Amino acid sequence: MSHYLIELASLMAIFSFAIVSPGADLAMVMRQSLVHGRRPAIITSFGIGTSLMFHVTYTILGLGLIISQSIYLFNIVKWCGVAYLVYIGIKALRAGQTEIAVDAGEAKAGNEQSAAKAFGLGFAANALNPKAVFFFLSIFSTVVSAHTPMMVKFGYGLVMASCLILWFVGVSLFMTTPPMRAAFTRASKWIDRASGVVFIGLGLKLATEKVA
Repeated sequence: MSHYLIELASLMAIFSFAIVSPGADLAMVMRQSLVHGRRPAIITSFGIGTSLMFHVTYTILGLGLIISQSIYLFNIVKWCGVAYLVYIGIKALRAGQTEIAVDAGEAKAGNEQSAAKAFGLGFAANALNPKAVFFFLSIFSTVVSAHTPMMVKFGYGLVMASCLILWFVGVSLFMTTPPMRAAFTRASKWIDRASGVVFIGLGLKLATEKVA
């Protein structure tokens, strides 16, 4: 048991840096919080966490190794990710001013977002990131013993996914406090444009990256 705890602690020590590192997931949750409100942002956070388990699952089953060794498969995932990031970036650039109901913490009528869409945005943002293939493959190969039972590995993944969800839920709560919502209402158009540039920039950055 102590061996597994050491493995988990090692995984979390590495993963904690990945959690707080700025990227498409953080940009997505921040924009969801400011544009659509607390509930959609929290649901998006669960979508991101669920997607993490998707990455962990195929890594444990060996599919991550297959993708990492196939330029063709890697490029399919890569360009899907590029297209998705550029698409949501363009949507953000074209968005007009958004007003947030400061007393309720949710977007005003006409700006509601369904739970399915909020969840899907988070899941897709993380699932279409080919970096995750190499990240989870590398840390599981380096830190986790080949003799560790599969169910224990899935347990590691559940802990990591839970921590990721908690982090983004915290971001969602912070970004939807009354002062943050009031400030966003005044500067929503420029924040949308900035987030659009960020998403498109992340997409272009991904497009220029090659398999290491």
